[in-house]
Amino acid sequence: MSFKVKDHYFNLAKKKNYLARSAFKLEEINNKYKIIGKNDHVLDLGYFPGSWVQYVSGLKGFKGKITGVDIQAVNESLGRNENINLFEKSIEDIHELADVEVAKKFNIILSDMAPKTTGIKSVDQLRSLALVELVFSKIDLFLAKGGNLVVKIFESQDAQNFFKTEQKRFEKMVFFRPKSTRKVSKEYFAIFKGFKA
Repeated sequence: MSFKVKDHYFNLAKKKNYLARSAFKLEEINNKYKIIGKNDHVLDLGYFPGSWVQYVSGLKGFKGKITGVDIQAVNESLGRNENINLFEKSIEDIHELADVEVAKKFNIILSDMAPKTTGIKSVDQLRSLALVELVFSKIDLFLAKGGNLVVKIFESQDAQNFFKTEQKRFEKMVFFRPKSTRKVSKEYFAIFKGFKA
């Protein structure tokens, strides 16, 4: 079931013309952990509708490029910017960088992906973790040495265990729950910096 909470962040998103309130989650993450550099090449997995793409492209002095991938049809309202390239693809169908028309690995991977929820906690947790595992299965393909990763997850012990096994592949790992996250939500973000490749 989808719903919109018309709170401060909902209204602020409309005021700033963001496609979704989730832009403020990435804003909080980037302000606190300095994830995105001005010349970075950013991969946004599950970008639709595109508020994270909007946020990154609107960063002061940003001169990098953004590649967005989602199974939904390309949001044409985002594609008019020359530093944005969007693809209607499943991550599972990407096997080489040429599949997203790039020659070099990305400096940043962002994933705000979430499963369609059932309301059954254990099922939703497993589906969320399956998406995270899919992202990590593509890390060596996508992420350049020294790169950063931000991934959303539904809280569970299985998720904690998985992240502990993957932590060694990065210099630093932290967990963060943005203030703009709805109070009823069980989601948080795992932030990884300095990919060891």
